[in-house]
Amino acid sequence: MPIAYVNGSNIQYQQYYGEKKKNQEYKTMHILFIHGIGSSSTVWRDIPEALSNISTSKNRHFHTITVDLIGFGRSDKPLIANYTIKGYSKFIIDFISEKEIGIKKDEKITIVGHSLGGYIAAEVAIENKDRIDSLVLIDSSGMLQQPTPLLNQFLDAAMDIEPNKDKVSDVFRKMYANGSLMPDIVVDIFMQTIREQGAKPAFKTAFSDSTTRPIDPERLEEIKDIPCLLIWGNQDNMIPRDYSDGFRKAFNNIAYETIEGAGHAPFVEKTSLVYEKLRSFLTR
Repeated sequence: MPIAYVNGSNIQYQQYYGEKKKNQEYKTMHILFIHGIGSSSTVWRDIPEALSNISTSKNRHFHTITVDLIGFGRSDKPLIANYTIKGYSKFIIDFISEKEIGIKKDEKITIVGHSLGGYIAAEVAIENKDRIDSLVLIDSSGMLQQPTPLLNQFLDAAMDIEPNKDKVSDVFRKMYANGSLMPDIVVDIFMQTIREQGAKPAFKTAFSDSTTRPIDPERLEEIKDIPCLLIWGNQDNMIPRDYSDGFRKAFNNIAYETIEGAGHAPFVEKTSLVYEKLRSFLTR
């Protein structure tokens, strides 16, 4: 994966450009994918790459980008960094400003955010409304006043001095609607990453800030007219579907999709279905 150097840290990312037909003018739409807590950009599977190859009747060309947030995945995990929602909002703007990402300062972006990434996406939009074309929030945090039981279980498993595979596996299985479908590699990757220096402080700070400080409704009001697609797994045990209500009420132009038979990450369990929801929204 390519590396961007953002504020002194090496940040892993990937970007995809679909093929353009010759002798045609295209309007480029930039789409940034932000993963959730304890995760990485690999969670999106091939959805970003597939979207980059869409041909639209409006001659729109999709440039999709995935990023490992600072403190997660294969990006650096400095011991001194701002791992709060506001810190991540600034990080995202600094990241997309890097020359190699290819987004001009006067160009807008669509942000697709999952869980913690959804909260970050909303914060980026609130602080940089003129830069946002649309939002896609998937099983998003941002409405929690305290952690749910499964979130607390996740924190407990992540903070163990030596990660316990059984505890971690139990948490991840509960994230799925059908836990038997969870591949062991998901647990192995998490355990390998959380052992890295700086990983636990990043996790704990991001967790604490995102699960106890909900978005102020007055601030959410500032982005009420931004088009938003809200996707939620109907069997999400980590951030149950009831937490979607605050977002549904906040946006004037919102499409709400419940994914049947999916847990906290519906794009993992129902990849094709979620891809189609994204494609439909982005080509509207």
